Amino acid sequence: MSELSGADFKKELRAGVPKIGLFVNSHSPTVAEQLAHSGYDWLLVDTQHGPMNNITLSAMLAGITSGGAKSLVRVGGYSDRAGIQQSLDMGADGVLVPYINDAEEARQAISCCRYPTAGTRSVYFPQRSMNKKGLLGYAGGAADNNIIALQVETADCIKNIDEIAAVPGLDMLFLGQNDLCMSMGLFEKYKFPDMYTSPELFAATDKLVAAARKNNVILGLFLFGTSRVGEFLEKGFPLISLGNDLHHVLTQTGAYVNDVEKVSKEKGKTWTRRPTALL
Repeated sequence: MSELSGADFKKELRAGVPKIGLFVNSHSPTVAEQLAHSGYDWLLVDTQHGPMNNITLSAMLAGITSGGAKSLVRVGGYSDRAGIQQSLDMGADGVLVPYINDAEEARQAISCCRYPTAGTRSVYFPQRSMNKKGLLGYAGGAADNNIIALQVETADCIKNIDEIAAVPGLDMLFLGQNDLCMSMGLFEKYKFPDMYTSPELFAATDKLVAAARKNNVILGLFLFGTSRVGEFLEKGFPLISLGNDLHHVLTQTGAYVNDVEKVSKEKGKTWTRRPTALL
């Protein structure tokens, strides 16, 4: 099957077809490339919280492309024009812009992603993004094919979500439950992990879902693991992350460690892991 264009990828998402992926926080082109061959639909290189520079990011995006997965980059924020431009020029299929609070910030983020006259993205040739279709082929289809996602992770964002969702050029609203719970004061109000099933978070999520549906905007979500995937697929979130690469490593490590502790005890050769706060 041929690789989906960005436009077709978004069309399937708007039709409710699930697209499962993973954040990549290690600054490893090798890890990114291997994960691109794992069967995930998309991978997001997280430059907001990962230590990768532009040279490493370029290699990571090339590796993801070689594996046929869609590539996204989480940039620094709506004012990170350089990060947005570099990511798209390097061939990323889209960007995720964090910490959006109102419609004006949303407009600024989207403007950085779109060529004039719809936006203010600078054009330059040659770039990896243009290797397949050339300057005019890429630039002419960028508005349809690039994926522009804004992260919903503050109380102000929820407050202003109706106006944000209506900003032209927006493709996706991506729910970050951890930061949203922090911003709403739910980590102070509830004992972990009860904030994630609190009525306040459910109400905020329902408001987000209603605004997205009204404006035909795709819904995305970050989860750790698979236990709540079904719940959010039913709520209308077709694009879901199952955590990040480092979490995957620790999860599998924990499974191996548990198995060895069990079998070593059974054989009278007890081995116990070193103390750790992560497993």
